[in-house]
Amino acid sequence: MPTTHPLITADQLPALRGAYIYLEPATEAHRELLRPDTYDTQFDDYYNIALATTVNEDGQAFVIRQTKDDRILGMTRVHNVVRKDKGCEIGHTWYIPSVWGQVHNKECKLLLLTHLFERLGFARVAFRVAHQNIRSQKAVEKIGGVKEGVLRKATIRNDGTWRNTVVFSIIDDEWPEKKISLRGLVANHQTVSL
Repeated sequence: MPTTHPLITADQLPALRGAYIYLEPATEAHRELLRPDTYDTQFDDYYNIALATTVNEDGQAFVIRQTKDDRILGMTRVHNVVRKDKGCEIGHTWYIPSVWGQVHNKECKLLLLTHLFERLGFARVAFRVAHQNIRSQKAVEKIGGVKEGVLRKATIRNDGTWRNTVVFSIIDDEWPEKKISLRGLVANHQTVSL
């Protein structure tokens, strides 16, 4: 694995620390720490792909930790990086159920989007959500994602059924305004103690 990564270097890690959460690059050492909080029988396949994203330098997988006690709350990825077009996606994000709807996801996206737009110069960050996952679609809209459309029969699920994918994005021209709104959501949110 490279000592530095095209999306995050050791000196940039403090920028991915907020009041409630911080992000650290996912490694093999996190696998068993994450496993108890997963409910997916495909966890090892998922985690192998996440780590390969980093090794192949087309993204970065992160573990999401709670600032106050270092507890692992979930995981997220920057992936499908296309440097020529200055675009990428944020996705494959999950949290333990006890923090759903709390401040953690909002601050995670604020930290990642600030890093991607302001430090790395990306022009477009996309989010892809399964059509039936209304909760996640609302979460993406709440952080400022603009719905672009639906990719019909975009992928086949593990059970063989089709999944439509709803695509959202934020572009660099919109980011300053969206950042103000997202900062407000984080600042005004009352967290519950875990």
